Amino acid sequence: MTTLALLNAAVSIPSTLADPCSDIEVVFARGTDQPPGVGGVGEAFVDSLRSQVGGRSVGVYAVNFPANHDLSNSASVGANDASAHVQHIAATCPNTRMVLGGYSIGAVVIDLITAAGVPPRGFIPAPMPAKVADHVAAVAVFGNPWAKSQAPLTAISPLYGAKAIDLCYPGDPICSDGDNSSAHGQYVQSGMARQAATFAASRV
Repeated sequence: MTTLALLNAAVSIPSTLADPCSDIEVVFARGTDQPPGVGGVGEAFVDSLRSQVGGRSVGVYAVNFPANHDLSNSASVGANDASAHVQHIAATCPNTRMVLGGYSIGAVVIDLITAAGVPPRGFIPAPMPAKVADHVAAVAVFGNPWAKSQAPLTAISPLYGAKAIDLCYPGDPICSDGDNSSAHGQYVQSGMARQAATFAASRV
């Protein structure tokens, strides 16, 4: 009887743990030349978000793309990968709340999938079906080049602008007319990654 009871218990365990869907899924694209993963800004953002969502599970997907200096091609590859993953989660985990994020060239990846305006020549947008926006709770981008060349994501994305935060550290020449090259590396130290996480946490 004891053996049978143990077997029954073992059989029942997978059914309680089998749900592969997290409560929250962060899809983050790293910056130029950072190693595969979400990068330092992404890690700080995710860590802060986890601390603010009351114990809900947080999955993380690092966008798979080269993140090199071939900016248009690299960002376009990232956009295709990010778009495919976001649509997959929306279809298979409809109750999961997604948070999209990106830093530097990774911010452009997010611009491309949220159809934020008309991209510069060479960049290929990968807009997602409009219904996918219902599954995205928040968008957070840092050091976004399009904030300088066009406008912040908040202003040029019809479906995602109202749920986005587009942060540019003062003097960052990538996202503003500033000329302080070191400013582009200040998104963790300045507290902006935490600020964006607080924004996202308020929406998930």
